[in-house]
Amino acid sequence: MRGRTTWLGGFASTALAAVTLGVFGVSPAAAEGKSLTMCWAAWDPANALVELDKDFTKETGIEMKHEFVPWTSYADHFINQLNSHSSECDLIIGDSQWLGGAAENKWYIKLNEFFDKNKISMDVFVPASVLAYAEWPKNTPNYWGLPAMADAVGWTYRKDWFAKPELRAEFKAKYNRELEPPKTWDELIEVSKFFTGKEIDGKKVYGSYIFTERGSEGITMGVTNAMYNYGFDYMDPKEPYHMEGFVNSAGAAKGMDVYKELFDCCQPPGLTNAYMQEGLDAFKSGQVAMQMNWYAFFPGLSKDPNVGGDKIGFFVNPAGPAGRWTQLGGQGLSVVAASKDIEDSLLYVKWFAQPAVQQKWTDLGGASASVAVLESDAFKKSAAYAPSFVESMDIMKDFWAEPLYIPLLLDMQNRVHDYVVANKGTSQQALDALVKDWKKVFKQEGKNPS
Repeated sequence: MRGRTTWLGGFASTALAAVTLGVFGVSPAAAEGKSLTMCWAAWDPANALVELDKDFTKETGIEMKHEFVPWTSYADHFINQLNSHSSECDLIIGDSQWLGGAAENKWYIKLNEFFDKNKISMDVFVPASVLAYAEWPKNTPNYWGLPAMADAVGWTYRKDWFAKPELRAEFKAKYNRELEPPKTWDELIEVSKFFTGKEIDGKKVYGSYIFTERGSEGITMGVTNAMYNYGFDYMDPKEPYHMEGFVNSAGAAKGMDVYKELFDCCQPPGLTNAYMQEGLDAFKSGQVAMQMNWYAFFPGLSKDPNVGGDKIGFFVNPAGPAGRWTQLGGQGLSVVAASKDIEDSLLYVKWFAQPAVQQKWTDLGGASASVAVLESDAFKKSAAYAPSFVESMDIMKDFWAEPLYIPLLLDMQNRVHDYVVANKGTSQQALDALVKDWKKVFKQEGKNPS
């Protein structure tokens, strides 16, 4: 992926600059003194975006400023800004779950007419990314964003530990199969239990790390990776907002039980309210054999001097009896309705949507949702995690994107954490209560849940 950055940096910039007047209808000289502010989270892909945006400035003369906020306050900060119709942001890379509220509260500009005029097609992006990052209402051609940062939950594992001859022999004797990355949740639990308590490199280790954070979204973004694959769904696909028997099905309860079993057996001690960074720390410090986390962090892990290179491997979220799905992450690029420069903001969207820019965005460390980028042989060979990332893009599911998604999310956070971590009640009781919680929220929205 990064091996082609130099080539693209020269070729793409030259080629795009050559057509700036034709594509954008503006010269760099004419745009001097203008600026746009891009808002997003503060993390490694944001650094790649800063580099990418230098090309936009070079080609248009419009300076790109960046407002990046840590993940711990990202949602609170920007949702407050959007809700107050602040002009702090001209462009925003906002979470998929914000989309319903952003559309109905007129935080974002609707992009259909702009896309039609400029022949920007959603068909060039992975369908799940369009559904999550662009559409509201869902499954309708009403677009409020352009897929910007493709992401999903995946897994890392200590490839060097899995290759140890003595461990492979012990595992095969116990389970009558080879010690390999798990393909099912049953296998994930077996491998996790196998490693837990082992002494490797002079340190007691644990089998796996999973999300448990309660305050924002962590445990929901974790538990769904088991629950989807045991039969959980948000509603009846034939009857909108009918949740009985879907949210609280026997399969959904079993999926939550499996997640709890993994937490009880194999999570390092003390990680009862932990999310992205804690997982990275546990893996990099050699505490765990396997780790659940977002693909966006995997380029950095691949380069880690202690666990990267030949020591790390990657696999797709394991399957369950109901199939194989993974929790969607990532964000879409939207134009903020309160921006004082809508025209130039739309110009940026047009620029960002170009195939050459999508390719360079990925080469620099971002993650395009472009089908052409993801399905290219060059991308699949670009990094060890690339093949599993491409596979994950086809099996993503997202949380609610309703206008009142925050209470929906907090309800699930509380019910799941109470059961999985705090040992309160049963999984079935937790999900039955969650259905009641969600019905109350949807009634506030004027929906008719059942």
